[in-house]
This record gives sequence, C-alpha cells and structure tokens, in this order.
Amino acid sequence: MTDRENLLAEIQKKAVVHGKVILSSGLESDWYLDLRRITLDGVAAPLVGRVMLDLTEDLGFDAVGGLTLGADPVATSMLHAAAARGRTLDAFVVRKAAKQHGMQRRIEGPDISGRRVLIVEDTSTTGGSPLTAVEAAREAGAEVVAVATIVERGAAGRMAEEGVAYRSAYTLADFGL
Repeated sequence: MTDRENLLAEIQKKAVVHGKVILSSGLESDWYLDLRRITLDGVAAPLVGRVMLDLTEDLGFDAVGGLTLGADPVATSMLHAAAARGRTLDAFVVRKAAKQHGMQRRIEGPDISGRRVLIVEDTSTTGGSPLTAVEAAREAGAEVVAVATIVERGAAGRMAEEGVAYRSAYTLADFGL
C-alpha cells in the first residue's frame, strides 16, 4: 500500500467519530474527524508528513506552518519527513494573537520574512484558521504559496473566493461522509 492509502486507513480506523459535535467554526455536525488522533500518533504522524510533502512537492516552499494548534503537528511531521528525504524545511507556529511579553511575536520559529511558505491545517470547514495564518504570514513578509490540509471539509470555496491556492490530501468523499 502507498503512504496515502495507509494514512487513509489510519484516519478511518482512528479518527472518524460519530455523534453530535460543535466544530471550531461553530457549525454542528453528526460526525467529527479528530485528526489530533492522527497527527499526534506514532504510526500515522510520519505518514502525514510524507503524504503532505508529496501533495505539495511542486510548490517550492522552504517553511511550513499555520495557526496553532491544528497546524503544529502537521508542520512538524512535514519538517521531519523532509529531513528524512535530505531536504531542509523549517516549521513555524502562528499564534492567535501576539504574545504580550517576551519578544511579543505572533509567529514563532525561524523568521519567514521574504520566504516562500506553505500554510497547513489538519482539516478545514470554513477556512477561518488557515486564512488567519495566511494573513499573519503575509504581514510578517512571507510569500504564501498555498494552503494545504489533510482533509478538506468545506473550505475550498472560501479559499477560491480569497484567491488562495488550496490543496487537500483527502476529501469527505474518501471517507464516505
């Protein structure tokens, strides 16, 4: 099986939760994709890194990150997968608001000013979190090449409206949801 097929099986086995939930977007759903069960899993996380690198290999970026918390393990998995392939890839974290102490930074990690960056997220329904990260990265002087998610849950239209290139490894159709 390919990495993509193996990751799909891991998500189906470990992350699809049935029952009423309120999503971060405020919308209600009868099911939930708990992708933290994947991005923080010792078997699945390395697959995430490889699948997301394969998905975005043509984009020419040298840093990856997004809005904390959903993006953090995705970016870290990609950083490690890139290193295993002999590629240097930095990761960064976008805070929801700038710190009020210390360096008072909104973006943590290596400086992204003047760099081509990829914004990542585990899954996105409305696009709010990755678009917040896009805005912060642009304010920091980065060139955002695209947004990429593991699972597209409905944000594609909003990304298109905003003129942001958007990719996902899977759609809901892959899960029969």
